[in-house]
Amino acid sequence: MLSERENNTTMNWKQLISNKRLGQEYRHLERHDDRTEFKRDYDRLIFSAPFRRLQNKTQVFPLPGSVFVHNRLTHSLEVASVGMSLGSDVAQHILKSRPELQDSMIEQIGQIVSTACLAHDLGNPPFGHSGEKAIQTFFSEGAGSELKDKVAPEFWDDITHFEGNANAFRLLTHQFKGRRPGGFVMTYSTLASIVKYPHASSAAGKKGKFGFFQSEQEYYKRIADEMGIACKSAPGEPLRYARHPLVYLVEAADDICYEIMDIEDAHKLKILSYAETERLLLDFFDEEQRRHIVDRIANEQLEDPNEKVVYMRASVIGKLENVCVEAFLQHEEEILEGTLEGSLIDYINPQQREAYRRCAELSMKRIYRSRPVLDVELSGYKIMATLMEQMIEAVMNPHRYYSQQLIERVSSQYDITAPQLETRLMAVIDYIAGMTDVYALDVYQKINGISLPIV
Repeated sequence: MLSERENNTTMNWKQLISNKRLGQEYRHLERHDDRTEFKRDYDRLIFSAPFRRLQNKTQVFPLPGSVFVHNRLTHSLEVASVGMSLGSDVAQHILKSRPELQDSMIEQIGQIVSTACLAHDLGNPPFGHSGEKAIQTFFSEGAGSELKDKVAPEFWDDITHFEGNANAFRLLTHQFKGRRPGGFVMTYSTLASIVKYPHASSAAGKKGKFGFFQSEQEYYKRIADEMGIACKSAPGEPLRYARHPLVYLVEAADDICYEIMDIEDAHKLKILSYAETERLLLDFFDEEQRRHIVDRIANEQLEDPNEKVVYMRASVIGKLENVCVEAFLQHEEEILEGTLEGSLIDYINPQQREAYRRCAELSMKRIYRSRPVLDVELSGYKIMATLMEQMIEAVMNPHRYYSQQLIERVSSQYDITAPQLETRLMAVIDYIAGMTDVYALDVYQKINGISLPIV
């Protein structure tokens, strides 16, 4: 039986765009400039340490040598740029078709989406997906499996499904030691827009994706209920909500950038030939548009293959941005009802959808399974698994000499000596997940006696 709330699932834009701040709901703060609350969110993220650390976290390929490819920081900045375009275009069309929303904050959608795009990868651990798997499998398959009967079932679901998306929400909302209540004190709309999978880990299903840990569940519930986001769970079931509509735009910006930019990076690294790359990118256009792009490249006198790829890549991103806006507007009613399944890419024009599918298939075969990527994943998994094993051993046996040495090097913001076991375990996960790739490697080498600090 569904809850009464699910009988009225249609969300409304005026309620969905809220500049109320988590942790400052009832405080009136005097402002000294003309920035909107959503621009303040953006600035707060740009100047934050977790955002800065993204420059040393792998996107797909190993961190750069002689050829610069994307890391998490450059990826997030590009996603934010595309997100701004998507959100601004959607806002413009909504206001044009519904003049009654002119006095709302709809015009701020571009800024909200752009800010959420900046934050979407903040919770990713070192070494990306292999880092996530190392944390998950330490508890589900490794030495941590013996802890199952010592923690609550909900907490066990959280850590065995550890997810970068849920960790981003935690990073922005959790009150770490020495920090103010509400974490980053972000606006409700920004926070809701990063939660791609708005349900608890116990409702994660086969994909293992979820949006918030149990420790932050009440924060999300407060935000969702305030903005009228449709609740999809019956009483007694794990908490599950519809997506905030702007999540679709954040997801589309991410989908566009990672797929198309990975193709460009693969060409730079000579994993893909110029002919393969050209064919993949021009497939997004009809014959007339292809001729126009080829003519423009000739008129611009671009001779370097990398520069030609840059031009075609920019054209593809522009095209995908346009068709994703169209898809959002065509399915706006279903989005507001909380019934649209999948991503906007699933609903774009057939030609672009098929071209995107071909890029995704080739990326899986030739890029994500390439030797440099696999080598990073293998090394990263080993590094993360070792850090988890040694740090969890330390918090389980803090009286031992070596445990004390390990605990001493952990930042004071992590409550690693808390009396509650679950708090200590989560502190270890917070500490390790917050590392950069380079720092994780450095700690791994030092605690295993592979390298010594040079004074």
